[in-house]
Amino acid sequence: MAKRTATLLARAPEEKPPADIQPMLARMGALPRDEDRWGFEIKWDGVRALGFLVDGTWSMQNRRVQDITPRYPELATIAEQLAGRSAVLDGEVVVMDEQGRPSFQRIQRRMTLTNRRMVEQRMRDTPVDFMVFDLLHLDGRCVRDLVYPERRELLESLDLEGPRWHTPRWHEGGGEELLEAAKRQGLEGVVAKRLDSPYRPGGRSGEWVKTRIWRRQEFAIGGWIPGEGSRAKGVGSLLVGYYDQRASEIPPGERQRLIFAGGVGSGLKEEDLRFLTRELKRRARKTSPFAQGGPTGAKARLARWCRPDLVCEVSWSEWTDQGTLRQPSFKGMRDDKDAREVVREQ
Repeated sequence: MAKRTATLLARAPEEKPPADIQPMLARMGALPRDEDRWGFEIKWDGVRALGFLVDGTWSMQNRRVQDITPRYPELATIAEQLAGRSAVLDGEVVVMDEQGRPSFQRIQRRMTLTNRRMVEQRMRDTPVDFMVFDLLHLDGRCVRDLVYPERRELLESLDLEGPRWHTPRWHEGGGEELLEAAKRQGLEGVVAKRLDSPYRPGGRSGEWVKTRIWRRQEFAIGGWIPGEGSRAKGVGSLLVGYYDQRASEIPPGERQRLIFAGGVGSGLKEEDLRFLTRELKRRARKTSPFAQGGPTGAKARLARWCRPDLVCEVSWSEWTDQGTLRQPSFKGMRDDKDAREVVREQ
């Protein structure tokens, strides 16, 4: 095994550990039919993160290349297991529920905290785990051009199983069986990765495909409908949408247009409503930010508008013929994603 990993590393070019790099992204889609050309993993429901170990120091970045190291101090001891090595790891920071399943609601308690005292308190009642599923750099070598099974082989040679970090298994083929197992266990879905794919930082090439059991994605919040009774002065439901194209992909001379996707009232808890009422009132504007669509009837008269720079995650059953969400449910806020990059996932 040691000889094999040494051979793989020797094929990789030398490089200094990268300081800032974006993770490779997956496209939404159905499971690939040519399963023998793909590897399959469980899709973890948490916060995407890259972990950097350089000169004995551990740090973490989210997908927007923001430093999130202070948010998850319990992960820093991973440096002790990798003492004397340099590495860049790709994975998901999750919080498990009582059944051992990742809970996006619970990771909300950790993902925005910066106050040290609050972080230390949450470490005790809401500890996180780091599920490591890819490797970008190892011991002065760039391994991103190695194909997926080779990167996984190098990753597994690190034996990253600790009190708060793990290397989940992957499967060559067998995507349908893994998806059915994920359904039975109440997990989010499956990610398929082409066996011959290199690691493309920041890319969404289609060589990684995510298949969710329920449809789910991020949406920009463009407004809200007040609640009823004692909640009449605060948020009752959200008005959400998506852009017709990502800001990073706009051709010269064109502009982004925000498309209305519907209202979301289910899944909002008291703490969510308090946070959203405060933040959306701060972002108030007089006119609708939606270039296409919007609430109708009484809801149109009640609508309050806001600057659409906050992002939330929503699950739903299907798109209606009118282009809105059926049975939407609020899952949580995302501070690791730019609203201008939110588009309708196919």
